[in-house]
Amino acid sequence: MSAGRTAVPAALSWPAGLPIGDDWVPAPAVRDVRFPYDASVIASAPVGDAALAAAAVDAAVAARPAVARLSTGVRRAVLGDVTARIGRHVDDLVDLLVLETGKPRVDCVVEVNRTLLTWSLTAEEPARLHGETVPVDLTPGADGLVGWFTRRPAGVVVGIAGFNYPLLLASHKLAPALAAGCPVVVKPAPATPLTTLWLVAQVREALAAAGAPVAAAQLVTGDADVGVALTTDPRVAVVSFTGSAVVGHAIARACAPRRAVLELGSNAALVVAADADLDRAADAVLRGGFYASGQACISVQRVIVERPVLDEFIDLVRGRLAEVVVGDPRDPATRVAALIDPGATQRVLDRIGAAVEAGAEVAGGGERAGTAIAPTLLLDVPEAAEVWHEEIFGPVVAVRAVHDLDEAFELVNRSRYGLHAAVFTRSLATAHRAIDELEVGGVIVNEVPGFRSDVMPYGGVKDSGIGREGPRWAVEEFTVTRMAVIRP
Repeated sequence: MSAGRTAVPAALSWPAGLPIGDDWVPAPAVRDVRFPYDASVIASAPVGDAALAAAAVDAAVAARPAVARLSTGVRRAVLGDVTARIGRHVDDLVDLLVLETGKPRVDCVVEVNRTLLTWSLTAEEPARLHGETVPVDLTPGADGLVGWFTRRPAGVVVGIAGFNYPLLLASHKLAPALAAGCPVVVKPAPATPLTTLWLVAQVREALAAAGAPVAAAQLVTGDADVGVALTTDPRVAVVSFTGSAVVGHAIARACAPRRAVLELGSNAALVVAADADLDRAADAVLRGGFYASGQACISVQRVIVERPVLDEFIDLVRGRLAEVVVGDPRDPATRVAALIDPGATQRVLDRIGAAVEAGAEVAGGGERAGTAIAPTLLLDVPEAAEVWHEEIFGPVVAVRAVHDLDEAFELVNRSRYGLHAAVFTRSLATAHRAIDELEVGGVIVNEVPGFRSDVMPYGGVKDSGIGREGPRWAVEEFTVTRMAVIRP
């Protein structure tokens, strides 16, 4: 068990150090992990460096042939074993996630349940890795040739996860890599390493129980130097990153021409058509704009309302804003709590202030509420304001009015981002038009843009990233086709 632990649930334990190669190795430093709500220390976590990152890649490269040879049955068994281990510690994991992320408890429950689903779904994917025959004899002179392709492990995978959903995001890297037969090195966000350390410990125990190399799953903590060492190593075949657009674009440039799967930021839009059920649309803004304290890349940020229903819609949202409880994230009633650190809080407050200076009206919130930011509703937000055109990553919803759906859809698309967007309408024609015209990775009709089932392909377009997550699609990202041609 790591030294310095003060608040981690007793049932969750892992060795000291970092899981690199076949053992847990000492780290050159430790760092306090703090509860964002009151800045109290909940644990001391090991901090790695570039040398340990290189050592992890060394071990992954050495393990690659053995991991690629693991049978379908062994891969499936390991994934199923990890699923069961997570299932035995649901409540403890929720408690730990609340402490290290500061997210409201309700959101941490969702994260653990989605993590369970992700591992159980991925356990079925090794049995679905197959190829197909190819009619190569269509080519002149190829009479008698037989061709087919199979999907083979791409090689070493590096998975870098964000702080907002550390257990779930790490799982979307670890589980598909193992299903594909790839050794994987995970780097959690510096502020939230604890649940990922526990998870990797469980994965390594499951690998050992199945007779598989434990170096198939490794973890290195640390700052940007660790990330650079992992993503620029030419022996890494795929980098899967969840985080900001700025960092994601730098990673894509650094690892080229190797593959990058990038799940990046967004400023998700919700369009309210004149024929929408306004009560449901208002409810979606309250649910979708403030879950995880707004620290979600597909939380409602931009609300675009057809002018004939604008006043009624704003009255509905403003009248219910007090329902969004702000407070201690350990309280099941809390919906908004402190952001990940004081720097993030100040950044959001500064952007609110800049929007107001540019002409936006504060219809609710806009100030501190203890260590949190009160749920904020901004009206008439200029398009040039950062709270509109950049990802806010806080409990802020910005509203603009449009004359018609043509203007609404054009405004949604007039963004460098394109992850998810939502449309509220009673018209099937409008719904299909949104699906056809909105330049995003997912169009959600009559539900929050933050809806994500882990079984579906998930990812964005434009600056919101490239590639897709979700077990089936991530496994494909972590494999390559190998063509075989035989002349009998």
